[in-house]
Amino acid sequence: MAKKETDKRDEFQSVEQALTTTEAFIEKYQKQILTGIGIIVLTVLAILAFRNFYLRPQEIAAENELYKAENYFSVDSFEVALNGNFEFAGFKEIASKYRLTSSGNVATAYAGICYYKLGEYQHAIKYLSQYDGKDNYLTATVTGLIGDSYVELNETGKAVGYFEKAAGLDNQVTAPIYLKKAGLAYESVNKPDKAVKSFTTIKEKYPQSNEASDIDKYIARIQK
Repeated sequence: MAKKETDKRDEFQSVEQALTTTEAFIEKYQKQILTGIGIIVLTVLAILAFRNFYLRPQEIAAENELYKAENYFSVDSFEVALNGNFEFAGFKEIASKYRLTSSGNVATAYAGICYYKLGEYQHAIKYLSQYDGKDNYLTATVTGLIGDSYVELNETGKAVGYFEKAAGLDNQVTAPIYLKKAGLAYESVNKPDKAVKSFTTIKEKYPQSNEASDIDKYIARIQK
């Protein structure tokens, strides 16, 4: 019993000593601690102010401009959608002016697609490569279109990597499309084994896709 009381007394003394040490530390470095807390508070307030008073208005403005450009894009007026006119900013300006917003990010993808449609493939690659989105379908489409741009530039060796990357996102709609493109690209650069692998993946993994409906003839063509 006496031992337990001694242990408790020692425990209380240890706690008391720790508190005393902590108090001494706080007292000694009070100025630095308060300065650190002040910096943290100011940083948080600055971030909130940036989001609420700068980024949010920017996002709203970007959305309005993006909507106007999308209307022209939807009717294949790619040059107007890209460069804008006296009524609105085009995708290129939106991507530059509102680059910190999600709409500005989407505008970079649209700008790249417009450049591709206009046959300016180097510019297409530049803008498409800047897109950084979380949407699986759009990301696959953008990545695959970079590959298409390299094909148009007769750089099929570079293209195939982007086709495989697009297929690797495993979107049920886009994956078989880019696997087929990868297979055709491999075939064109005389890599038949890799071409067959791409075509076979379509057959086995995406049997219900449009690409799978006639994929046997592509496999047979290489293996004959």
